[in-house]
Parts: sequence; structure tokens; C-alpha cells
Amino acid sequence: MATRKRRSRQEKQEVTRVSMALDPSLLARFDALVGRRGYATRSEALRDLIRDELVHQQWSDNREVVGSITLLYDHHTPGLGAQLTRQQHDAEADVLSALHVHLDHDHCLEVIVVRGPGKKVQKLADALISVRGVLHGQLTSTSLGQKIR
Repeated sequence: MATRKRRSRQEKQEVTRVSMALDPSLLARFDALVGRRGYATRSEALRDLIRDELVHQQWSDNREVVGSITLLYDHHTPGLGAQLTRQQHDAEADVLSALHVHLDHDHCLEVIVVRGPGKKVQKLADALISVRGVLHGQLTSTSLGQKIR
């Protein structure tokens, strides 16, 4: 892989140019992704993919991380609200904030902002998502504010 350093006009910082070889069908699929997401260049899309993987690595290394747990649930399920609240209070990860939204007569959406060691945050997310009455849940992770370049 050839590399060449140059200054980016936009970022005013040193960058390294790299070249790579890709299967034409993989490149076509990547270009379609670049277009769907509205990236100006392939480079921008690749930078985001690399950053995403580096954030994922922080989680697997069990470093302190932040994230949000999104839950969609049927609030008519007996004891569900109390169980979700109890698990948040008992969690080894810090629950920083929670937003509760009434979507309709039967369903609620809860977004819980969490912080702590990656494995403890994942454990809390798994516990909440698996509660009877939760229809869908997802953990969204990010780094703890460190800029990943």
C-alpha cells in the first residue's frame, strides 16, 4: 500500500494518502453506500468506518465509554416499569439520564444514557433489552469524547 503525506485544505492538518486494491463489485457496493449516506468523498466514508471500528475496540477493551440504550416496550406488561427502573438503579454502570416518551396508548420509548466500563454498560443493556415486555432494544455506543483521528 503506497502512502504519501500531504496537507488537507479543509482540515489544515497533515494527512497521509493511501491507495488500496478492491474487488470491483465491493467498490461498487461501497460507492453506493457513500452515495446513500451523502458523503462528499470515499475518504470521508472510510474515515468514519475506521473511527467506528476504533470506538468498537474501546468497548471490547473494557475502557470507560458512553452510550445510549433505547427501549420500545408495552407499558401494560405487569411490573415492567418497576423492573426497568430497579435494574437501572442496581446497575454497575452509571445511568446519567433517562427520557421516557409515550408513543401511543400501549407503547413507550425510553432512551437511557449510560457511562462506565464497556462490559458493564453492555451487561446493563443486555439485561434491560431481555426483560419481558420489551419489544425492541438497542445499545448505541460511542467513545468518551476523545477525538479519534
